[in-house]
Amino acid sequence: MNPTSKKPNLRNITLLKLLLLTILMASSFILSRSLFSPLTLSLRRCPRRLPRKSLPCPLWSPAFSTCLHRPRRRTTTTTTISTSLTPSRASHMASSAAVDVDVSSNPLLSDFDFPPFDSVSADHVRPGVRALLKQLESDLDELEKTVEPKWEKLVEPLEKMVDRLTVAWGMVNHLKSVQDSPELRAAIEEVQPEKVKFDLRLGQSKPLYQAFKAIRESSDWPNLSQPRKRIVENQLKEAVLSGVSLEDDKRDQFNKVQQELKKLTEKFEENVLDATKKFEKLVTDKKEIEGLPATALGLAAQTAASKGHENANAEDGPWIITLDGPSYMSVMQHAKNRSLREEVYRAYLTRASSGDLDNTEIINQILKLRLETANLLGYKNYAEVSMAMKMATVDKAEELLEKLRVASWDPAVQDMEEIKSFAKQQGAAEADNLTHWDTTFWSERLRESKYDINEEELRPYFSLPKVMDGLFSLAKKLFGIEIEFADGLAPVWNKDVRFYCVKDSSGAPIAYFYFDPYSRPSEKRGGAWMDEVVSRSRVLSRGGSPVRLPVAHMVCNQTPPVGEKPSLMTFRERSGNPELEKWITEEALSQGWRRNETRLRDINQRIRLGDARRTGWKWSSRDQVETVFHEFGHALQHMLTREDEGLVAGIRGIEWDAVELPSQFMENWCYHRDTLMGIAKHYETGEILHEDVYKKLLAARTFRAGSLSLRQLRFATLDLELHSRHVPGGAESIYDVDQRVSKRTQVLPPLPEDRFLCGFSHIFAGGYAAGYYSYKWAEVLSADAFSAFEDVGLDNDKAVIETGRRFRETILALGGGKAPLEVFVEFRGREPSPEPLLRHNGLLAATASA
Repeated sequence: MNPTSKKPNLRNITLLKLLLLTILMASSFILSRSLFSPLTLSLRRCPRRLPRKSLPCPLWSPAFSTCLHRPRRRTTTTTTISTSLTPSRASHMASSAAVDVDVSSNPLLSDFDFPPFDSVSADHVRPGVRALLKQLESDLDELEKTVEPKWEKLVEPLEKMVDRLTVAWGMVNHLKSVQDSPELRAAIEEVQPEKVKFDLRLGQSKPLYQAFKAIRESSDWPNLSQPRKRIVENQLKEAVLSGVSLEDDKRDQFNKVQQELKKLTEKFEENVLDATKKFEKLVTDKKEIEGLPATALGLAAQTAASKGHENANAEDGPWIITLDGPSYMSVMQHAKNRSLREEVYRAYLTRASSGDLDNTEIINQILKLRLETANLLGYKNYAEVSMAMKMATVDKAEELLEKLRVASWDPAVQDMEEIKSFAKQQGAAEADNLTHWDTTFWSERLRESKYDINEEELRPYFSLPKVMDGLFSLAKKLFGIEIEFADGLAPVWNKDVRFYCVKDSSGAPIAYFYFDPYSRPSEKRGGAWMDEVVSRSRVLSRGGSPVRLPVAHMVCNQTPPVGEKPSLMTFRERSGNPELEKWITEEALSQGWRRNETRLRDINQRIRLGDARRTGWKWSSRDQVETVFHEFGHALQHMLTREDEGLVAGIRGIEWDAVELPSQFMENWCYHRDTLMGIAKHYETGEILHEDVYKKLLAARTFRAGSLSLRQLRFATLDLELHSRHVPGGAESIYDVDQRVSKRTQVLPPLPEDRFLCGFSHIFAGGYAAGYYSYKWAEVLSADAFSAFEDVGLDNDKAVIETGRRFRETILALGGGKAPLEVFVEFRGREPSPEPLLRHNGLLAATASA
């Protein structure tokens, strides 16, 4: 062969090799970029609205709005959320973790600008969480070996580590709350012990504990900022509560107890949900549900249609009654059929108290293990453990509850006498023997008569879109922020979920939030709550931005639209009946409140804001309009924080009994004339609510306030009794304790068969064990805060705006970086007083005879 003939072949071979190498490198780069490495963004090409799974706009940077609305120079930026894994970490996990799905394609581990809520399924939970925990174990090993008592060598790597788990675990638990399924529940249940094990190890890390102690004892301590001092002090307290000081055998027992408690609280919560879903009453005769308003009939027919009754309609039925919020409340308030009211009430009263779903023994075991936890840590009871991270002490909490009980008792007695008298005037056969399923119905009739207010006639004036517009206008006035739709920029878990961008007065984004408004009984938990998606953080900033911006989600259970009619909201859901309030409280709080569960420990304060709580949610005596204002108050404190230290930013690090201040504060604005008239417009005609109706609503605000107050005091007092004095397994059962407490807190004692404790997830599956009093504690703070606006004159716009800005710069901005009492004094100029709360409730001059 001619030698010269080989040259072209060699050249071709070389070119072929280079081509193959280029292809391999390009494919490798694309794969790694899409799964693990930082996403490179071309802002110039960023569209205003994006496909759900193609989201190149960098969320975590103030540059986000300019990406949306302005032409940009030809440049690129890089942004990621810190939960992502580097290529080396991901490949290590893929090869070493025994999983049933390749972690390289797991959305829980991928880079994203927004959490891929629409991509995560139950199949991703086991492999994703296990791979993440494996990496975090390695990270913790490394941190313990190299830790130094310096901020950048201790707190910053700890925050990064915790954030990765917080975001991933938060996605999973959020989906369980809004898209529950047997598969997702089983997956979470399987990996839960492994997560708890890691949480315990983190909380009991002696190298980290010693490093925090060294910072506290160093000569540099006086020079640390107040937020950093709070972080160190909180970490030391939490480490002790996590068992860091226990000897090996006691620590092993402590960990065993925490694992068992986690299983029990999860089971408790699942039993409540399953028992609620289990009850369905099919009604085919309209006479049986006479009195139910058109909205309730439409919802009952819609439920029937979803259960296979294809031709169901509001007029002809059939209808299905459930224990879901809107259905239950409609029956108790409006059904003339007394036997139907009794049946539905008893079904709710005994939820999760029999058969395979019986929570009685679970409660006993939870109380026993909590007492054991307290004893291992050197406390006399679990209430003392709970109070260790709160503003109050057991004595101070009980003192407040007794003061409020004294102020509420006589008005509550008068409430009951007034209802009996009214029922007798109406010729009710049961007038001389009113019981729990009667008082709700007759309270509503009395309210309609006394104030000439019909809740159903008010609904058309409170459509969800108008209410949200009014709420956002109020936020603009008080706090100087703009809120805009940003739908399409973030993946969502349901088509009804909206996404919003919050901007400051200069137009720069400062936060984002999701809003999931409607009830979905088949998959979504009841109640209402706010939770964090990510927190504000200097350490976790990306792309040259000084901080990562906070993201929240708000979840409600409003009545969904029916046909062409929008979601119409109740303004005054409460009937003034404590039994109805009991349902609202139990249902809304059924998760226990999650918001304050950002602490690093899964023992007393879970890492995840959304881990079980929701927590409670407190929807207790609140209508649907107030509910939205309440949850938005929580969201504001998360989103408007100016604190850059992530562990105390927003709602993080705030003492449990102070965290309801901004949410309850916002409720007061529902009764502010300008605010109310701004949202109360008929959805069809645009007619504004009449002035005389507004005055009646204002007068009705304190209707049966004594009874409502006593109901909350029953819950709070019972909670403290069970966690401070009750002896699990002793002669007095949990139901005996309830009956004893109720004699002093209820004018109409509970039925002997009352088993509401079996559905009280607030303290048995949420974060409010020995903490339910905190709602009343926070009511004192919030009422006094609102009185600052009353003092300057609610009709004085200039003064109101100035006071609103001061509220933003203190209560909303400082987060957990400063003790809540100091923050309150900075805003109010003095310590809080209970006088405004009693005045707002019409109880100021009341005295007790009990």
